[in-house]
Amino acid sequence: MPKHSELIRASACESVRRLKQGEIAPHDLLEALQARIGEVDGKVNALPTLCFERARAHADRLMKKPAAERGLLAGLPVAIKDLTDVAGVRTTQGSPIFADHIPAASDIAVEMLEGEGGIVYAKSNTPEFGAGANTFNEVFGATLNPWNMRRSAAGSSGGAAVALATGMAWLAHGTDVGGSLRNPASFCGIVGMRPSIGRVAHTPDSKIDRNLSQHGPMARNVEDLALFLDAMSGEHPADPASLPRLKTSFLSAARSGWRPKRVAYSATLGITPVDTEVAAITKKAAARFTELGAEVEEAHPDLREAHECFQVLRAFDYAVTKAKLLRGHHALLKPEVIWNIEKGLKLSIEEVERAEAERVAMTRRTLKFFETYDLLLTPATIVAPFPIEERYVAECAGKKFDNYVEWLAIAYAITLVCCPALSLPAGFTREYLPVGLQIVGPPRSEGRVLAGAKALEDILGLKGQTPIDPRSGN
Repeated sequence: MPKHSELIRASACESVRRLKQGEIAPHDLLEALQARIGEVDGKVNALPTLCFERARAHADRLMKKPAAERGLLAGLPVAIKDLTDVAGVRTTQGSPIFADHIPAASDIAVEMLEGEGGIVYAKSNTPEFGAGANTFNEVFGATLNPWNMRRSAAGSSGGAAVALATGMAWLAHGTDVGGSLRNPASFCGIVGMRPSIGRVAHTPDSKIDRNLSQHGPMARNVEDLALFLDAMSGEHPADPASLPRLKTSFLSAARSGWRPKRVAYSATLGITPVDTEVAAITKKAAARFTELGAEVEEAHPDLREAHECFQVLRAFDYAVTKAKLLRGHHALLKPEVIWNIEKGLKLSIEEVERAEAERVAMTRRTLKFFETYDLLLTPATIVAPFPIEERYVAECAGKKFDNYVEWLAIAYAITLVCCPALSLPAGFTREYLPVGLQIVGPPRSEGRVLAGAKALEDILGLKGQTPIDPRSGN
């Protein structure tokens, strides 16, 4: 039997191969995880809720099935973000309002993962209701960046990213509105992907056609991410917006050898400032597509309405989903959440009408842009990991932001135009902090994005940088 350290360092794809061959069992992986969490999580606070008893019971049931019926993940443990219900497991959404909440039923996204042989063993930390790209809350406290424990892990899937970076997970589930999969992936040196609308089925919450938020995969490398997206994807009758599973797997697409012919790079998308070091690192990484025979040009679609559009639609979403919490639990909500809900309640129908029209116009222009370019590349975040005590980025390159989400425009603009987007490790700052490159394709082009990301990952040579032991930052 491999040692715990060997199991922890193995890729998800390799671990699934071993599971399918009978070389290891899910219980071996759970034992290795429990040991690693005991060593590491007290330093970074990524996985505040554990459910190993439930996980072992699931593993017992799974192992009674023939090997061919154990699903794509074949018993590989997965961590679930604390915004998402897991039956019988404490699910707080990072809020004191739900500090003791134990759901009776799992979200559809969890059901589908468990149906593919994923074994849930932990809930990953998140800011309250996923609001703000810095993972801290009043229930569990802050999650620390393992590359420098004085820095933020970003968010809102910060606990998931840190668990991956430190070897407490092979695969971790996340969600994304304004970069909540992409931001922590960038800050923690792992890979995170926001897929197309409907690619991952989930339980509708307050509104059937709510689509700013999407569930998606996080992993240490592109192939593992593709495997996880295969396990997550597929339609479900309870989610009317969900898409059927494709005939060609995402893992096959990632390994297909497809290469882009023409890619665009933009440090700012024309809408945001960016730290000069982050811009230099991502531009250098993007330029390496030329080694694959691609033309790399500086260009971006016209996204000039992104700020107004996102602020309105995000506020509307908060009003629809959280207004009842404001009425009943005002004193327990953090200021940023209160601000978002109140902003949404004050909206006029004319403001919503204009924002929806702006989204349509930007999406139309983006689709036209992708008739010329195969991929769009940008920084995944506009700064490197910032000090943990700062609630959010208030200023960048001399530009002061008006609110706590404006610094996320490089990600939320892509959300608005319905494109799949992936954050890939692109390099390190002078302080040896990770920087991610955002790789974007047109709607429903996850296979293209994964193939391009895999090709660049091979050139950059950064695969295998994680897992790491947490570092003090001295």
